[in-house]
Amino acid sequence: MRRVHAQISADIQRTPTRHAQTLSGVLGAQLWLKFENLQFTSSFKERGALAKLLSLTPEETKRGVVAASAGNHAQAVAHHARRLGIHATIVMPRTTPFIKVSNTEVLGADIVQVGDTVDAARERAAEMAQEQGLVAIPPFDDPLIIAGQGSVALELLADAPPLDAVVVPVGGGGLISGIALAVKALAPQIQVVGVQAERFCAMSHMFWETHGQQSTGDVAHPSLGPFGADTLADGIAVKTPGLLTRSIIESHVDEMLLVGEVALERACNELLELEKTVAEGAGAASLAAVIEHPDRFAGRRVACIVSGGNIDPRVMADVISRGLARTGRLARLRIDVRDLPGSLAEITRLIADTGANIVQVMHERVFLASPTHKTRLSVELATRHAQHVSQVVAALRDAGYEVDVG
Repeated sequence: MRRVHAQISADIQRTPTRHAQTLSGVLGAQLWLKFENLQFTSSFKERGALAKLLSLTPEETKRGVVAASAGNHAQAVAHHARRLGIHATIVMPRTTPFIKVSNTEVLGADIVQVGDTVDAARERAAEMAQEQGLVAIPPFDDPLIIAGQGSVALELLADAPPLDAVVVPVGGGGLISGIALAVKALAPQIQVVGVQAERFCAMSHMFWETHGQQSTGDVAHPSLGPFGADTLADGIAVKTPGLLTRSIIESHVDEMLLVGEVALERACNELLELEKTVAEGAGAASLAAVIEHPDRFAGRRVACIVSGGNIDPRVMADVISRGLARTGRLARLRIDVRDLPGSLAEITRLIADTGANIVQVMHERVFLASPTHKTRLSVELATRHAQHVSQVVAALRDAGYEVDVG
């Protein structure tokens, strides 16, 4: 692994490891963050992709490469293949967001879109490798890919103080396999903890079956959500983990935890607001585990791998808005008022007197069960916190208005 790290280190970022002082105070653990979202293509995937590409023979380089991916692996392969003068073809599902397709295309790869799932894309990539003699660059189940991803741990152990635990997002298992091999070889006392989204937890099921576990504490051995449904952590939404990575995880990883969608959203927001960094759902999964399972990490020195930052801006906007609503800094009130001149003016004055700011107002007159002389206002407010929302509601009710918080 040190040899692989030496080979790739000139062409990847040695990403920073920083103490998250504010988050540590909020969550009750001493947290260090390893910012792999600061790689050129915004994810750790560059490490493994480059390690694999550098291993190709001149003859293989001439033939070109093919990879199947809906995002980070695609961009990593495209970027480093172009740098090395290797023709790259990337097979992506037809459902891949436009921004990920265009970002990969900009990096010089030919894009082929097939099917609705990554599995369908992988099948087509395998066919193209056979038909056209292309060299397949797998996303995780390969020794060189794993060694490249493990270089994250070599840097982390050199840059962070002594740690009690390293928390790692898990999809196909390449990143945690490499990290676990490095950690257990160099600092075996450190606990390696994997994290998956509740809705895509195939590797966790396998791990628990091997280790005879039935739960991960507060999260039951899940049928908690619609397995395989959409998740914010789409970068680790892998239905079929690797065979090699599974064996490494079973022998070198200490624990697997699950996180829900609310924790993933909160982690993205906390990283943006407190650490001033953009993380995708998968990239924030390690922090989400500390948020959702605080007792497991309380008082310990914990490193979280922020594995990627490729999130659609529209998704990030939704996550921010939902976070503001969840913390009481954005609120929607439904207010029943008499449909008379001056009613809206009085409502806005009462709200202004509390210091809240009106963002949007909508009237509803038709689809109501109330008398025809009534109207319902839907008022969106920017507020300071949940207590401030309560103050606004109290002021309106004291003035005689019927108010519901949406």
